[in-house]
Amino acid sequence: MTGVTGVTGPPGRTEAARPAGASRGGRAGGRAGPAPEPGRAHPARMQDYYLGGRDHSDADVRAAESVVAAMPAVRNAARANRDFMLRATRWLAAERGVGQFLDIGSGIPTEPNLHQAAREADPGAKVVYSDNDPLVLRHARAARDGNDEGRTAYVHADLTDPESILDAPGLSDTIDLGRPVGLSLGAVLHFVRDEQHPYDIVRTLLGALPAGSHLVLTHATADFLDEDAAARAETVLGTYPGGCPLRPRTRSEVARFFDGLEPADPGLVLPHQWRPDPDTPAHLSGEEVPSYAGVARKP
Repeated sequence: MTGVTGVTGPPGRTEAARPAGASRGGRAGGRAGPAPEPGRAHPARMQDYYLGGRDHSDADVRAAESVVAAMPAVRNAARANRDFMLRATRWLAAERGVGQFLDIGSGIPTEPNLHQAAREADPGAKVVYSDNDPLVLRHARAARDGNDEGRTAYVHADLTDPESILDAPGLSDTIDLGRPVGLSLGAVLHFVRDEQHPYDIVRTLLGALPAGSHLVLTHATADFLDEDAAARAETVLGTYPGGCPLRPRTRSEVARFFDGLEPADPGLVLPHQWRPDPDTPAHLSGEEVPSYAGVARKP
């Protein structure tokens, strides 16, 4: 999505982040924070609304519709991003034999979720979801299925401190980092500012994963927007609940996240153009879905 697809807000510090100087292996969990104020819109619930979910309030609907009025592409973009992530997950499980996934910036659980897509091909697939938003953590706990014990975990941690994710007991108790992992970063890195070193973050995460792991990524871009559309987007995002700063990147900047990896065909494309299903909309333009998507293997 242009701005807030697949993530509930900017990946700022949370109590789950690893304190400065903490060693690997330190606990990186965290309690859910205070509930959102009643009557106020929340980015995670707005995203749920864009995707046709049920976990949103009247305030979220009003705020989401104001975004749609200024950025009509937001619904198409949200769905295209979500559908790409599900297709990529199914493909990795079925064609590449990946049976473990780490989904960062997971957002409120939406049906079907990533673990359900993975288990269509591999019933034993294991998934760790990570997000820094306390609201997401509460929804994730409420949605937990007893049958998922040991196969699905939720980690409250911070993307801008990747060690807080890698050190989390919920990850090490669920995923074997000696075996290939599908690292899913869906529409989250455009919330990481340049000074927060997004490329180093991805390198740190990939560095902890073995050969045969894959990076699955989507990222917002302004490559397809004219000046008026870009200005409208900037205005809306400047007043977005939670104050989400957006850093769209060009195609070459997004491609840098895949440096040293082996891209899977068709490479870096619009989300709906990556290995589309028969029912995937084919008519959408870059202006309607202003983002890039790709999958690549760690050699």
